[in-house]
Amino acid sequence: MRKKVTVVGGGFVGATAAQRIADAGLADVVLTDILDGVPAGKGLDMLEAMPILRSDARVEGVSTQGGDYSATAGSAVVVITAGFARKPGMSRDDLVKANYAVVKDVTEAVARLSPEAILMVVTNPLDVMCQVAYRASKFPKNRVIGMAGVLDSARMRAFIATEMCVSVENVHAFVLGGHGDDMVPLPRYSTVAGIPLPELLPKERIEAIVQRTRKGGGEIVNLLKTGSAYYAPSAAVYEMVDAILRDRKKILPCSAYLEGEYGIQGLFMGVPVKLGAQGIEQVVEIKLTPDEQAALDKSAASVREVVNLLNL
Repeated sequence: MRKKVTVVGGGFVGATAAQRIADAGLADVVLTDILDGVPAGKGLDMLEAMPILRSDARVEGVSTQGGDYSATAGSAVVVITAGFARKPGMSRDDLVKANYAVVKDVTEAVARLSPEAILMVVTNPLDVMCQVAYRASKFPKNRVIGMAGVLDSARMRAFIATEMCVSVENVHAFVLGGHGDDMVPLPRYSTVAGIPLPELLPKERIEAIVQRTRKGGGEIVNLLKTGSAYYAPSAAVYEMVDAILRDRKKILPCSAYLEGEYGIQGLFMGVPVKLGAQGIEQVVEIKLTPDEQAALDKSAASVREVVNLLNL
């Protein structure tokens, strides 16, 4: 019997994530949105694609306009994408007050109906919204995870592969820290066919890639004018859901609740974790240089400042 994945939020990120999960036959999918008719229409459209794609996944779209989340009951994973999107000139932190109430209400609703679920938060500002979901759900810390590092690392990998004209399959990259302008790309731990990036590119080219990675989301927002990224974020969601449902024990950079790791206490922060059936099964601590640790501390301070505004 296939497990159920609920995707809360039927916008571009949520709908595309739901589509990727259903297309692969990874799980049955419930897509919810507060709009009337939109999730049902998108869900039906996806369901009708399943015979062509040879997937037996069931897809259901439901409106939660009246606060009815009953269709989500028994979900193994709940992906929260609901909230307001970032607009040009708007930082992720600007979204905090608008999205706090959304994530809190959604989390309380789905946690009651799926008490054993793993929560995956995508709503921005990501690390702060993880803190909201963690407090609202009262779930253990291993079952509340933020999708950020997989996306940011994928952007860095794409930029490295393009710069060097090599296959993306040869490129690995790690981006730690908060999902914002203070994120911490780590060139020293980024490799091409196992060769550390500093041995392959001059310092100025690496710095250009680091800066583009930090501004990756904003670059797309500025190009689109009326929206934000969704192809890469939805692919990152899929990789994480796949790692959980197939118990892959993948080492992926995700936003996790830290209690002393990397010198950070009581805060969600992007770090390497082992992702499997229990959610975050291990926080992997890697050795950082003093400069790298200082950058991570700066990123943590930025996240903590916003968390403190919400008294979380």
